Amino acid sequence: MSGKWLRTGEVAEAVGVNVQTLRYYHRRGLLEEPRRSNGGHRLYPPETVTVLRVIKVAQRLGFTLDEVAGLVEAVAHRHGRPDRGLRVRASAKLAEVEQKIADLQAIRETLVQAVDAGCDDLVACAGSPCCPLPFSDVADGGEHADAN
Repeated sequence: MSGKWLRTGEVAEAVGVNVQTLRYYHRRGLLEEPRRSNGGHRLYPPETVTVLRVIKVAQRLGFTLDEVAGLVEAVAHRHGRPDRGLRVRASAKLAEVEQKIADLQAIRETLVQAVDAGCDDLVACAGSPCCPLPFSDVADGGEHADAN
């Protein structure tokens, strides 16, 4: 990919996405307008492969396409404003992920308690004072209560 402009299919194949994904990213403004060959084919600079790989990695890290678009736009229009870049956004995403992990750990612990308690009937379990399931959370408007 040493400076050679790439057709849509070549870019898609290099990144491992389908052509429709590439066109969708283009419509979303994640990719610059490609130039056209004399035959009307879209031609992308080789850097497009890198941009697409960055988009895919950002998605795997939990960023939505809107957030990715913000990151791409922040780089293009930074003008000395580092507060809009990756570090701040990655820190916010990390906090979000850590909260999800904490929520999943709480769910896991409750499920382990339910399995250990032998809860086979939700209605019978809900009426038992030793039920580990957070039925009281529903009655309290979703406040987290101690499962024991």
